[in-house]
Amino acid sequence: MTILDWISQEYIPQLLDSFLNPQKRVSIYYLALAASIALCWSFFVARRGLRNSFKHTRFYLFSRNIWFSRSALADYKILLANHALLILIAPFFISKLLVATVLFFALQDLIPAGGAILSNVSPLSVAIGYTLFLFLLDDFSRFATHFALHRIPALWAFHKIHHSAETLSPLTVYRTHPVEAIIFSFRSIAVQSISISLVVFLFGSSVDLISVYGVNAILFVFNVTGSNLRHSHIQIRYGRRIERFLISPAQHQIHHSLDPRHHDRNFGAALAIWDWMAGSLYIARRNMKLDFGLTKNQTAQTHLLSSLYLSPFYEVFKSIRMAITRHNPSNRSAKKHAI
Repeated sequence: MTILDWISQEYIPQLLDSFLNPQKRVSIYYLALAASIALCWSFFVARRGLRNSFKHTRFYLFSRNIWFSRSALADYKILLANHALLILIAPFFISKLLVATVLFFALQDLIPAGGAILSNVSPLSVAIGYTLFLFLLDDFSRFATHFALHRIPALWAFHKIHHSAETLSPLTVYRTHPVEAIIFSFRSIAVQSISISLVVFLFGSSVDLISVYGVNAILFVFNVTGSNLRHSHIQIRYGRRIERFLISPAQHQIHHSLDPRHHDRNFGAALAIWDWMAGSLYIARRNMKLDFGLTKNQTAQTHLLSSLYLSPFYEVFKSIRMAITRHNPSNRSAKKHAI
């Protein structure tokens, strides 16, 4: 297969699938719904009037200053580059079915008498329970992974690529270093494998997920109700009471904020309860002035594809070298003699 064949038969079709498939978060259907929600929010909640609501939505969702900023252009470059890279390495990922099978037999060895103990439960109850369990496990694993990406310096070096975005659009979700993308791929494999193996072990057979267009029904609701506005400049709040349980778009924008008060806050994807338990929950306020990025005056180099890809490796290598130097007895001895 030539490069042109690969581009036309694999790269472009899979890229288009990201925007046409309802199973994908940035599907054009979800994007259209997000724009509608932003308009309705401006009109019914912010009470800007119909004309001003259209102007507000157009300015904060479709402005050239957002979609053609140097930050947004970097989003597109890393999206296209990562897409090619992940297609090439995907065949080397371990199969979730293989992992699920290994886990299933491990459970049988550990708890021989526990297999199929819930086989009498009705299929509908099993499907509801499985859908809810998968959603909770998936959401918690996203929170835990995101928390680790911020708190472990070596991982933060890669995750900060996402936080270097100075303008936010739905495509900013793809502004991730390939290392982070691989981490989240393994997270997904682990979640799916654990869920499948545990359910088959307990109920004795495979179960159906309650889904809409192939998407977990609960996750579908999350996508339909404006998940794409998380990476936008439209501050939609849910109110103090609801934001203790669900992460609003405004709360995720706080997570991207430069304000030191907002650092390491609101790690959650859909549910806010994990942040509440970890003490990292921050409730959104009305009319917040938020600036995004890593520093107030980022250079253009921050958005170069070479910098986005290579700077994390340099930072990790530099940290390792400094740690080795600090703990090397010969270096400490040399310093004493020098004194």
